[in-house]
Amino acid sequence: MEIVMCKNCGKLFNHISGERICPACQKEIEQKFFEVKKYVRENPDIGIQALSKEMDVSVAQIKRWIREERLIFSPDSPVGIPCESCGKTIKTGRYCEACKATLANEIQNVSAVNKPKPQPSIKRSTENKMRFLDN
Repeated sequence: MEIVMCKNCGKLFNHISGERICPACQKEIEQKFFEVKKYVRENPDIGIQALSKEMDVSVAQIKRWIREERLIFSPDSPVGIPCESCGKTIKTGRYCEACKATLANEIQNVSAVNKPKPQPSIKRSTENKMRFLDN
């Protein structure tokens, strides 16, 4: 735990992990998120710039919510952000469906390569064992 300055309001607070935002500012951001989400439901055809002006939220914050898949727009909405891999316009998340499938296949291939191969079982013959005579 360390004491850091909130990047929104400048207050000092105990930082454990995550973004360097104090609990008060974090609560305010969460409240704003729910307001924005409600506004988007009521106005599905609004763009990011207009949404930013209407709700007094930065474009970067709106894009962050979209990348985190917390804010999702309808398929016919003009809102879109580029896929981080190929640049195709997507409505939510970080990657388009094709890039997600490619990444999943690559992860499966890597995990299959690193998987230990089963050792063949050793079959022991009964001929070469030590025998004892009964007296």
